Amino acid sequence: MAEKQKELTPPLKWAGGKRWLVKHLKSLWEPNQHRRLVEPFCGGLAVALGLRPQRALLNDINPHLINFFKWLQQGLTMDIPLANDEVLYYRHREQFNTLIKNGAQNSREAAQLFYFLNRTGYNGLCRFNKKGLFNVPFGKYKRISYITDFSHYRPLLTNWEFISKDFEEVEVEEDDFIYADPPYDVEFTQYAREGFTFPDQIRLASWLSRHPGPVIASNQATPRIIELYRGLGFTVKFLKAPRMISCTGDRTPAIEILAVKNLAADL
Repeated sequence: MAEKQKELTPPLKWAGGKRWLVKHLKSLWEPNQHRRLVEPFCGGLAVALGLRPQRALLNDINPHLINFFKWLQQGLTMDIPLANDEVLYYRHREQFNTLIKNGAQNSREAAQLFYFLNRTGYNGLCRFNKKGLFNVPFGKYKRISYITDFSHYRPLLTNWEFISKDFEEVEVEEDDFIYADPPYDVEFTQYAREGFTFPDQIRLASWLSRHPGPVIASNQATPRIIELYRGLGFTVKFLKAPRMISCTGDRTPAIEILAVKNLAADL
């Protein structure tokens, strides 16, 4: 069973996924494996699946993402049609939005449809209009490999708790190990319907700084983010991310930070 757990990969396409960062986090996490891992922005689950904690509290403001993870935790199996087909895509998208309108967004069917839309929609985007309805167009993939049985995720996720609320409402304990990967400090950030502004960045960093246990935060290495975390007593390390600053021809690797506090291990 341990071998199967090692092979688990994030089941969704997710912008800003942190699989590449896990190797940098492991040396900080391993001496603290007895603690509960808390992620206020769990996203596509790359870090949790990479670190494989026994206990975890995983939050994201996107309720549809959390609904999928809750069904994943129960060993979700797929019984809806899965095909890289445009007609099917828009039919499934319409059904997903109908479930949202009818208050059935936490159903097993909604979880299945969310997975399909994520794998089949354009660039794996997760976008909703002002009415809260999913509006990502059909993707342009030549081939898609769908998972139909997620039961192999169930053993690892058994003692993980999934919630959806603002990060300040996450009930942390003094001994928790927090890893925070918020929407990055870039010009265009549409994390939730309200967005994630720099005042939210300040609110997050201040909230993290008050935690007495180990804390790690990652973010874009903008001058104001560096100043913010250093000013709150964090140690800051710089990393080259495996992505580019823009899609306009600039091929410069993006520079990101790890801001660390209350950890004895060296960066």
